[in-house]
Amino acid sequence: MPIDKPLQDRVAVITGASRGLGRAIALALGEQGAAMVLLARDRVRLESVVDEARAMGVSAECLVCDVTAEDQVAEVHNRIRERFGRVHILVNNAGTNVRKPITEFTLAEWRQVLDTSLTGAFLLCRALIPLMQGAGYGRILNLTSIMSHVALAGRSAYAASKAGLLGFTKALALELAPSGITVNGISPGPVATEMNQPILANPALHEQFTSRIPLGRWGTETEIARLAVYLCSADAGWITGTDVLVDGGWTAQ
Repeated sequence: MPIDKPLQDRVAVITGASRGLGRAIALALGEQGAAMVLLARDRVRLESVVDEARAMGVSAECLVCDVTAEDQVAEVHNRIRERFGRVHILVNNAGTNVRKPITEFTLAEWRQVLDTSLTGAFLLCRALIPLMQGAGYGRILNLTSIMSHVALAGRSAYAASKAGLLGFTKALALELAPSGITVNGISPGPVATEMNQPILANPALHEQFTSRIPLGRWGTETEIARLAVYLCSADAGWITGTDVLVDGGWTAQ
C-alpha cells in the first residue's frame, strides 16, 4: 500500500457498516489506508461492502454482530484481539429510529432504539478500549444527530438516545484523555440515507424538511464520511469531547 495513506497500519472498527453512513464512512477510511473490521447484523449486505472495499484494494473483513447483545460484542473483541491485537479507530454508527407518538410506543420499541444507539456504543467502547489503550493512537467517533441538540415531535426515543450518546461522548472524552484517545461526535442533519427513506419517499414530508434547511438541500453520505475521516486522522489530535453539527444550518435558526 502506498506510504502516503494517512491511516496506513491503523485498524478501524465500524458498526452499522452494511449501509448508509456506516458504509460510506468505512469505505472512506479504507481509502485512507485503514484496515477495516465491519460490523452489522445483515451478513449479505455486510459482505457486499467488504467486496466493494477489497475491489478498491482495501483490507476489510466483516463480523456479524448485534451491538445490543453483550455476548456478541464480547466475541467481536476476541476475534479482533486474535486477528490484530489492537484497535486504533472505533466508529459507533449503528442506530435505528421509530417514529410515532409516545403513547403508541411499546416498551420493546423504546428499548430497541435506546439499546442500539446508546447501549451499543457503551458495549463496543467497553470491549474495545482495552485494545486501543497502549496502541499509541486512538480515535472514537460516535454518530450522534441534530436530535442530540433539538427535537421533533414523534422522535422521543431517538432524541433521548442521541442526547444520551452526546453526554456519553463528552464524559468518555475526559476519561480517556490521559490515554491520548480522542472521543468526538458528528451530528448530521437530514442526510439522504436508507433510514430516511420514509421521509424521502413522501413528497410533502421531503419538502417540509428541506424547507427548514437554510442551504436548501439534504446532506450527502460523502460529506459526512469526509468529516469522519478528518476526525479519525492525526490532524485532529487536539480535538476531543466535542460534537460537530453538519446540518446545512438547521440548528443555527
